[in-house]
Amino acid sequence: MGMPVSLHLRGPGIRDDPRAVAAATGVFTFLREVDQLFSTYREDSEISAIRRGRPGRHPLVREVLALCLEARDRTEGWFDPWLPGGLDPSGLVKGWAVERAAAALHALDDVDHCLNAGGDIALHVASPSRPAWRVGIEDPRDPHALLGVRTIRTGAVATSGTAARGPHIIDPHRGMPATGLLSVTVSGPSLLWADVYATAAFAHGPGAQAWLRQRAPEYEITVVA
Repeated sequence: MGMPVSLHLRGPGIRDDPRAVAAATGVFTFLREVDQLFSTYREDSEISAIRRGRPGRHPLVREVLALCLEARDRTEGWFDPWLPGGLDPSGLVKGWAVERAAAALHALDDVDHCLNAGGDIALHVASPSRPAWRVGIEDPRDPHALLGVRTIRTGAVATSGTAARGPHIIDPHRGMPATGLLSVTVSGPSLLWADVYATAAFAHGPGAQAWLRQRAPEYEITVVA
């Protein structure tokens, strides 16, 4: 997926549990499959084939494209993978894939997990006796500094910004890179939608905080301008 992916499992006897090893292997196997299907950098991916005019045939691709339509409606077009440069659902795929991969880990009784793919993070604490996960929000102006910490038992955190990749998020209404903000971090119940909302809010620019709170009050947002 062109980014570091890490998985942390926490629980009693976790090192000797063969189910945990199998589940962790399954997570990375699925993420590799997603990369093969959706990477815009691979000529042999199904997304690249669609960009060349072929219809999408894989059921996961059809699922994602349907979610992209829903995301465009939910965000009033601030999230839109159908841009003049070609189809690019990356702003939804990463959160969707990590959330879907992490869902299989819920079958591990009494095991907590934290799955992080380039800053998009799915978290779960299985036992009420164990502490919540603590996720730092990086300051886009200083990678060694934190703006704050989110404390999450089960949920997700996603960040969109220019610190790592420069101005790569497109404002769909202007067809130009969005430059009004430095970063947007969104946390809430679903990583799929946290990722979409972070991308859409970044594209929206100034006023994104009020815009998202009006549409998705169950999600918390931090904006850096």
